Amino acid sequence: IMVPNLLLCLSFGYAAALRPTCLSAQFRRPGDYIIGGLFPFGTDTINLTTRSEPTSVGCERLFVDGLIWALGMKFAIDQINNSTSLLPGVKLGYDMHNTCFEPVVALQPSLLFLTQNGTTGIGVLCNYTDYQPRVTAVIGPHKSDLCMVTAKLFSFFLIPQVSYGASSEQLSNTELYPSFYRTVASDKSLVEAVVLLLNRFGWNWIATLGSDDEYGRGAQGLFLSIAANHSICIAFEGLIPTDLADPKAQHQLEDTIKLINNTKVNIIVLFAFSQPAQALLEQSIRMGLSEKVWIGTEAWIMSDKIATTPNIQSIGTVLGFIMKAHSVPGFQKYVADLFTYVQQDKFCQESREFNHLMNSDVVDTLCKECDHISLRNISSVLRHSQMQPVYIAVYSVAHALHRALGCTHHVCPKASIKSWQLLHFMNTFPFTVNGQSFKFDHTHGTNTGYKLIFWSWKNGTLTYLPAGDYEDSLYIDKSQIQFHTADQKEPTSECFRHCKPGQFKQIKGFHLCCYDCTDCPENTFWSAKDSTTCTPCLEHQWSPVQSTRCYDRSEKYLFWNEPLTIALLTLMSITISLTCLTAVLFLKSLETPLVQASGGKLNLFALFALTLLCLSSCLYIGKPSNTLCMTQQIVYALCLNGCFSTFFIKSLEITLVTEFPHCAPTLLHWVTRRRAWLLVALCLLTECSFCVCYLHLGPDHLQPDYKSLPTEVLLVCTTQSWLAFALMHGYNSCIAFVCFLCTFMVRTSGKKYNIARGITFAILIYFIIWIFFIALFATLKTVLKSVTQISTILATTLGILGTYYMPKCYIILLKPDLNTVDYFQNSIKEEPEEDSQ
Repeated sequence: IMVPNLLLCLSFGYAAALRPTCLSAQFRRPGDYIIGGLFPFGTDTINLTTRSEPTSVGCERLFVDGLIWALGMKFAIDQINNSTSLLPGVKLGYDMHNTCFEPVVALQPSLLFLTQNGTTGIGVLCNYTDYQPRVTAVIGPHKSDLCMVTAKLFSFFLIPQVSYGASSEQLSNTELYPSFYRTVASDKSLVEAVVLLLNRFGWNWIATLGSDDEYGRGAQGLFLSIAANHSICIAFEGLIPTDLADPKAQHQLEDTIKLINNTKVNIIVLFAFSQPAQALLEQSIRMGLSEKVWIGTEAWIMSDKIATTPNIQSIGTVLGFIMKAHSVPGFQKYVADLFTYVQQDKFCQESREFNHLMNSDVVDTLCKECDHISLRNISSVLRHSQMQPVYIAVYSVAHALHRALGCTHHVCPKASIKSWQLLHFMNTFPFTVNGQSFKFDHTHGTNTGYKLIFWSWKNGTLTYLPAGDYEDSLYIDKSQIQFHTADQKEPTSECFRHCKPGQFKQIKGFHLCCYDCTDCPENTFWSAKDSTTCTPCLEHQWSPVQSTRCYDRSEKYLFWNEPLTIALLTLMSITISLTCLTAVLFLKSLETPLVQASGGKLNLFALFALTLLCLSSCLYIGKPSNTLCMTQQIVYALCLNGCFSTFFIKSLEITLVTEFPHCAPTLLHWVTRRRAWLLVALCLLTECSFCVCYLHLGPDHLQPDYKSLPTEVLLVCTTQSWLAFALMHGYNSCIAFVCFLCTFMVRTSGKKYNIARGITFAILIYFIIWIFFIALFATLKTVLKSVTQISTILATTLGILGTYYMPKCYIILLKPDLNTVDYFQNSIKEEPEEDSQ
């Protein structure tokens, strides 16, 4: 509806603009309550870096958006003054000043706003409760870095300040800035929307750039922290210089484009105002940067200057978020009419008189360029400019003033209202503007949500197509987006793939979130709490490769039903049977010369000890315990000692007869007949004493082994004290060695039986078996350790049976004619050697 009216006024406004207007005089008006305004009428400060005295700073280039925002404030106040319900009978005035986007420039009008009403001085008081500053509230400024400076000034006096564009998250701190408000959302909401957009398209390898100011640094810092929590990898982050007149700025832009090109990313997120954003995009075009997806914000994406940059279409696809804002009814017609009025001398004269009432000579508006533009110069910006935040900011102050004065819909009492008295009403009460309700939240901000905009080019004409929106969640209409790729589908920009369950993220290169997916090794598992490492399983658990959980280990030991166990038990049964048969045979032939010469009843005791030794093999089968581990070695040592003690007695007898024949008649009765049993008992008692030492120093104990087998826990008996082990088994070895020394040199004639030879070979077999046993016993840590011990027991028993007892059984059963007194009597006597001639 407004477009035809606007077009009608364009031609008239263009013709009338041939001579200067009085538009610069439209930004001050007296009233009952003055509202200050801080707007960027211009850019490019001209004497900021060169001045050596504290003179005023100006800017030379008109910023059309700032002009439109200022006109929006003027429109809102004029509308309120004409209203018969909001502030009836009360007239609002306004005093707007230029900020040039510079904090230094914004300070001067801010100080003017703080001056005592009717003067140009700021009172220095202990208590400012009754202090009446020049303005009741302040609208603006637009940029966050300017607000960071001015908000501290106004917060000291608790003067309400409502910004229409400052989005820095730092300004949400109501303790530092108690009187600061804004009609835009903070950067946190915007950044969350950008991150959701990246996740929705699966883009996790991106570059991010920000202008080197409070907005760019703050938004980029928020983005980096939130992106890291959403598995988005930042390939490059950088800042764009804002002082483009600086000779170093061009080199910085070139370096930035080169670094982006090296990262090979397809997505660039840009947080910057229009000037630095335009400089970056122009540089990327000049350097031939390949087409990318540019994700922007309202700070630059709606800029007509950027949209009209030569060859701007070559940058790729542009997406961005802008604040949801409705058009303000009547504003475009109001601006068109105003451009008509400022051509009229009478209107201009009235405007200059109003300015004189406002002491305009104190601080100039610094918008002389405003007098040399026409409606046509601003028409394109006017159509797209977001003026609603300024409009709402003015109305928020007006509604607070309405409540503070106690107005009704018909009348407002004119009372002295202090600025700080408005804060209570701004904090607590909602207000309605054109049928839409607004309320400042706990951070003194408003959040109307965002629209996702897509730059659509057709025949060289740019259209801002709505492609989605964001409030509590993100909605994207992908049908509206045509990417720069050949198939017009979204490009990929990934540094990593999503890992499968059981895989961890192995960081590669410089970027912490750029990684390979690697399988978790055995006995570790993947945990969602820490996806960059694999968590080791507990000691009693195991896991396969690429596992997401651990499993309890099964117990491993020598089971009774294993084939190997059955084979060993069969061999044990055969050995016991042979031993028992030998014992029976010796018992039946006890009075024969052979048995008597071999030791008589001592043979039965030795065979009984060997039978017990074989039966001790069962102690190594089944689930071990500390008691079983301790019993195994004691039983083995005592049983073997029982057998060797009989050999020891026979060896001493042989030694006395062969080596000490003159002493033999006197000493033989100590090693024969009943006294021989005393020596056997003495040997066993000595072995028992060593067993007690073994128990005291450290017996074998059960030791679960979690490392030898991949999925099972090996239950094995471990030697705790090798000294105790050596004492207990070493005693038997010493007896065996003495037996060997006493028998290996004994020779007999071919007509006599050599009893000593059987002992010699039995001891040799024992030593050979024990050499292998010690080597295996000390190194094996599997169930074969038990198998080795059983095999050692059976091999030792069979060796003794085969070398000492079997030849005698052969004579008893098959050569009974040799079982005579002559063959065995004095069989241990050594034959005298013939003298050599």
